Amino acid sequence: MPIISNEMSVDTELQKRSNDACELCQSNNNLVVYQVPPKLIKNVEHCALICAVCLEQINDTVKTDANHWRCLNDSMWSEVSAVKVIAWRMLNRLKGEGWPQDLLDMIYLDDETLNWAKSGLDEVKEVVAKHKDSNGVELQAGDTVVLIKDLDVKGANFTAKRGTAVRNIKLVHDNPEHIEGRVEGQSIVILTQFVKKS
Repeated sequence: MPIISNEMSVDTELQKRSNDACELCQSNNNLVVYQVPPKLIKNVEHCALICAVCLEQINDTVKTDANHWRCLNDSMWSEVSAVKVIAWRMLNRLKGEGWPQDLLDMIYLDDETLNWAKSGLDEVKEVVAKHKDSNGVELQAGDTVVLIKDLDVKGANFTAKRGTAVRNIKLVHDNPEHIEGRVEGQSIVILTQFVKKS
């Protein structure tokens, strides 16, 4: 009778549990076993089977594509703690987008799972830069800002005047110096150094 190593049985169990699909986005391509930090023992409870795209974005905040993570709308309801931990961490990383905050308000983690999720969040916070206005005040998605100087809008042939209020801004998640907002009916990208939060 062949002896199956622990590592091999973990991989097999995860493939069975996930039906050979990424436990986050349901992709069937390039699946890998992801041991959710800071857990040190590789077992089925501490791991998730995820695709290479999810793995790359978990590990590299610069490559995070917010739209990819809309899959968390479904996977956050998983009964697998490791999957819930990843979902909670990614929703926290992306909450500047607006929609992840709604999901964070709904997701339920028991105390032990929540502590596990939070124990890895400090590393995420260090990497994610904050969007700040010209006075150093942190900006959030949905805020209203005021332009502090006239700005020529490239490609739109108008000047956004100093004092113009820009409501319901969006944060550009991969660039802390950029926000998006509507001025004169046009959606434009604005440098944070030229706005102040109102």
